[in-house]
Amino acid sequence: MEKLYSDAQTLIDKSIEENLPRAAVCNALKNHRFSGDIYLAAIGKAAWTMARAAKEELGNGIKKGIVITKYGHAEKPIPGLEIIEAGHPLSDENTIRGAEAAIEMAGSLKEGDELLFLISGGGSALFEKPLPGITLEDIVDVNRQLLSSGADVVEINMIRKRLSSVKGGRFARICAPAKVFTVVLSDVLGDRLDSIASGPAAPDLSTAEDARSVVKKYRLKLNGTIGSYLENETPKTLDNVESVITGSVRTLCQSAAGIAKALGYTPYILCDDMNCEAREAGRLISAMARRIGRDSSGFKRPCALILGGETVVHLKGNGKGGRNQELVLAAAEGIAGMENVLIFSVGSDGTDGPTDAAGGIVDGRTVERLGAKGLKLQEILDNNDAYHGLEAINALVKTGPTGTNVNDVAVILHG
Repeated sequence: MEKLYSDAQTLIDKSIEENLPRAAVCNALKNHRFSGDIYLAAIGKAAWTMARAAKEELGNGIKKGIVITKYGHAEKPIPGLEIIEAGHPLSDENTIRGAEAAIEMAGSLKEGDELLFLISGGGSALFEKPLPGITLEDIVDVNRQLLSSGADVVEINMIRKRLSSVKGGRFARICAPAKVFTVVLSDVLGDRLDSIASGPAAPDLSTAEDARSVVKKYRLKLNGTIGSYLENETPKTLDNVESVITGSVRTLCQSAAGIAKALGYTPYILCDDMNCEAREAGRLISAMARRIGRDSSGFKRPCALILGGETVVHLKGNGKGGRNQELVLAAAEGIAGMENVLIFSVGSDGTDGPTDAAGGIVDGRTVERLGAKGLKLQEILDNNDAYHGLEAINALVKTGPTGTNVNDVAVILHG
């Protein structure tokens, strides 16, 4: 098992390293010709890393810039750029302050200017200015309902963008007549530009009817002002935007496969669009792990089964955790007693839910270790308290903020 754990750590570290955005941002900039004065706005968990890469590439060509990222994700000042750290997954006062600074800069742009807009996952919470009549408290309440409902990111952002002055293509409208060159690090399955960070510079593919369906499906409780805004349509066309996607969960899975092969495993990418309840994903993954042990499975051992995507958690308890932590704990029961099998799941940004862990790692003795601590796996899951359960047996994966955000990867290693 020692080798499996060592290989798992190598897979985690190197997969993330290969998906850091610096090279991708620089390549995107080398293939784009700026014709006028350059301004910069960067939003999301990878905003600081992306902005630093742009500054290194363009230098004093950037006249002014705003960088809005999550608390603890800005390593140091970047000369000439204002850096604002704000709340995630729920917006706070700094979120509004950052958006207002970006709006002020965008509103001053003139014909011939160009905004370099760097977008990464987490931008929906980190870049926000509510429409008139909607308060920050309203936004936080709606987001809290959505995040605990089990809604996926596309559904969540259908609501978010209709309550915002900057989402759903509205920020690009503010920038006009200036052009907007958008470089995107995707954390959304299918790389939908209108859903990544709620599409501040993308035409909205969803409709008011779609938004009403989300409200009904998840029984959201909304006040009258919010309800009225959901009836309004968002911009469906934008003629001042060019967008480039530089990384996604697909590239994360490909990296994991290449690294696993170098470590001596036969890699199998099973999917890069996993989108379901974390607990159900964990149970399915553990069933796959059991299948590998059979001669008729079709998998050549030692092997690495790789799944990418983003699961959701339907909160019912009051514990602490994240989707990756809940996934691996749910998988632990299914592999109990198995030897030479390990499962991990991590978020590429290094933060899984509202915790300081990227995810978790389990093996055939995890349930036994929990029992030795007086802990019952099902009780932990029922309380959505995966963090404390994994912490008790030293099974959390901690990377710290990574500077990237391209969804999650789960891997079964079978020796």
